[in-house]
Formats: sequence, C-alpha cells, structure tokens
Amino acid sequence: MKKSNKKKSIISNIIGIAVILLLIIPQTRSAIQVTLHKGLSYVNQSSLINKEDRVSVSYTDWQLISDTNKVVSFNDTKGKVVFINFWATWCPPCIAEMPSLQELYNDYNAKVEFMFVTSDDFKTVEKFKTKKGFNFEVYNPLNQVPSTLSTQTIPRTFIINKEGEIVVDESSAIDWNSDKVREMLNTLID
Repeated sequence: MKKSNKKKSIISNIIGIAVILLLIIPQTRSAIQVTLHKGLSYVNQSSLINKEDRVSVSYTDWQLISDTNKVVSFNDTKGKVVFINFWATWCPPCIAEMPSLQELYNDYNAKVEFMFVTSDDFKTVEKFKTKKGFNFEVYNPLNQVPSTLSTQTIPRTFIINKEGEIVVDESSAIDWNSDKVREMLNTLID
C-alpha cells in the first residue's frame, strides 16, 4: 500500500473511532441526536390527510392537568382547531422540534388549542422549559387517552379541525414553524 493511502486509511479509522466514542458518551450522544433530528425536521414536512382518509376523534371524557395545576377536559375543545403534541423531555426528536413548536405557539395560541402532553413529572418539565426558554403549557393525562389519539411513539402530533377530524398525524420531528404549516392552520382557523 502506498504511503498516502495508508495515511488516509489511518485518518479515516481515527475519525470513525472518534464518532463511535462521541455516540457512546451520553452527554455528546444526546446533542448529536438532537442535531440530526433538527436537520431531518427541515426535510420532513407535514401535510393534510386526504378528506376520505380522515378519522373523527372520539370526545371521551379525557381529563388532563396542566403544569399550572389547571384541570381541562378534552370535550371542551369541540368545535376548535386543536394541536396535540405527545412528547418527553428525554426524547431527542422531541427536543429537536420544540423550538419550532414554541414559535408556532407564540403566534397561534389565541387561535388554536395547544396541548403539549407528556407523562414526565412537572418538576422535570419545568426544569426543561426553564433551561430551554419555553413558556407553553404542558399537560399530564389524568385518565385514558382516546383510542384515536393513542400512541406508542413520540413525538406524535395531531391537528384536529373544527369538525373533530384528525387532519394531520405526524410521528417524527417536524419544522412546525414552516410557511406550509402556518398556511394549513390559517385555512383550518377560517
């Protein structure tokens, strides 16, 4: 093997080992994962579900409690545009999409019912929100999530129109502050 090829091989091996080490170390692994999901969020685009494929939500007596100790009923969202995001403070794709969700919340919280739902305890949530500078309200479910909204994966986001139909169902990190999402919400609100 030529000297230059051997040198390139050694350099690529060193880089490969460094990447593996960075992925093994918890402090750097999480940051790398968040960064990768953030990049993917710009590729993943949300789109409306075709009218014939939409499912209506069941307005069961789903109760939630907010991090401000306010108990709400899902029934109270009937006739409104509802944005539900299931997430966790430890989830890299959730963390990656949160800044775009905060920006969307800042502009639409008076027109859309936002429900950021997690099973994390509120002490952990508050530390997370303070560290990241988020101010949206977070909810814990008090009873069973309606079957149409039940999920085993996070992040999982649903947008429900005023007629109670799920018009968006996404299971990955998305750039929620995109022009496309804003146009979609504006149409649903009008």
